[in-house]
Amino acid sequence: MAVAVLLVLGVVAAWSVLIPGVSAWENIVVALIGSLKITGPVAAAFAAWVAVRRRRATGDRSLTTWQAVRAPLAILVVVMGSYTATVLVLAVKIMLSEQAGRLLPSGLIMGVSGLALYVTIGWVTGWLLPWTITPVFAGLGCYGLFSWLADGSTWADRLAPTTREPYDLFQGLSAAAFTDQTLWLLGVSAALLLGWAAVVTRQALVLAAALLAVLAAGTGVARLLGEPRQVTVQRVVYSCQEWPIMVCVHPGMRTGLDELGAAFVKIASRLAGTPGEFSRVEQRPRRDNVVLPPGVVPVHVDDLSAGFADRAADEFVESLAKECDGTPADGYRDIVTAWLRGEPLPGGPLPEHQYAAAWFSGLTESQRRGWLRLHYADFTGCRLQSTHFGAQATPGEQPQGSPQDTRDTRREPRHARTDRPADGGRDEGAGGPDDRAAGDRLDRSPRAERLQQAPEAPEDVRFARPAVPPGPGSAGQPRRRVGDEPRGHRDGAGREQGPRAERRDGGARGQAPGHGARP
Repeated sequence: MAVAVLLVLGVVAAWSVLIPGVSAWENIVVALIGSLKITGPVAAAFAAWVAVRRRRATGDRSLTTWQAVRAPLAILVVVMGSYTATVLVLAVKIMLSEQAGRLLPSGLIMGVSGLALYVTIGWVTGWLLPWTITPVFAGLGCYGLFSWLADGSTWADRLAPTTREPYDLFQGLSAAAFTDQTLWLLGVSAALLLGWAAVVTRQALVLAAALLAVLAAGTGVARLLGEPRQVTVQRVVYSCQEWPIMVCVHPGMRTGLDELGAAFVKIASRLAGTPGEFSRVEQRPRRDNVVLPPGVVPVHVDDLSAGFADRAADEFVESLAKECDGTPADGYRDIVTAWLRGEPLPGGPLPEHQYAAAWFSGLTESQRRGWLRLHYADFTGCRLQSTHFGAQATPGEQPQGSPQDTRDTRREPRHARTDRPADGGRDEGAGGPDDRAAGDRLDRSPRAERLQQAPEAPEDVRFARPAVPPGPGSAGQPRRRVGDEPRGHRDGAGREQGPRAERRDGGARGQAPGHGARP
């Protein structure tokens, strides 16, 4: 009955520790060790229950060394049987799929050593406190003690029969650390059991053996504390998918290549031609600060649970541009990031944001990509404003990191005003057909590369709307003054011919009698 209960609990606990979707031997070892967090306290409670019954049955009768240690060793065998059954259940999962990495026998042995410590604590507690409620106290006490040690940030977390968390596939597991931890756990378990046996049997030889066990435990602790806390990232041979872009992940996560590649293909196409373009996506550990070559972007994938590719893509897109909290630019940033993620464009909290979302949604996909090529620096630098989306700049809207524009347009000469259309025709504004075709021109024009490197015109020049449009046909023609009409020619009688003479004669003929023509 005890074996069945421990088996069920062990399988359930180990399955909950498994990293979803990861096919690696290290994942199996970590799951088996992680199951001790549940099966360990249950084994301690079971050992305490047997010890209470044995103490009541024995009374004060003297025992030999074998009689004293036989019962706790039998409990340990039962617990080890359930642990072995758990290993076999997980082995079925291993055989159904190809596993990356390597199996560490030292990790499995460390799990057995941890169970031995739980059983020893439960047995000694039940023998010293032969009460009915002692098994409950033993189980809860072990759970609280080792949970506290495992969650602590000091050196004491290395004493618990657990692995260091959070577990990282790229760091792997250390066989030397498992060996040192096994030495500590077996040493302290033997010291407790033999020390209790020496008290019960009153034999000096048993006490000497307990002292030797203490020495072994101390050696294990010393070696554990001498190891570096941070484990270096191990070299990994990536599993890659080379089309349409190269996506490389840990070999234990190769089943997620298709979904991860599909999530990043559209982002790569939309960032093409910008400083953020890339052709290779590489999974990296979160604590890694290695600078990757141009065209390679790091992504972080913790597991392959449902939606892992979308989470990785969202995290990458958010890292492209810095946060703009508390500024109007944050709403414009959200519009661009939503488009990069393939989500509906948000309206934003301000009317300017809603207008910008409507204007941006009216662009074609090609036009949006061209727009991003032109304004990528403003997007990443939190300098987007309403003028980037076909509107006039609102009062108080100033991009971060740029000087305030203090020009007084009322004092500028008439020829320096730039808010009038040059052709005298209808003004299209930033959202007109001419500006919305910027993306098409960038995509098809051979000057695309030069346009990206050329200095851009000020935003208020490119996107401003005219205040008073001029009359048709007035653009590009100089204003004529009175008297500048072309002069005519004179006939044979010396009289002037032409439009100027006709207007003068006509004016004279139209005057009232008595009034002569003005010379």
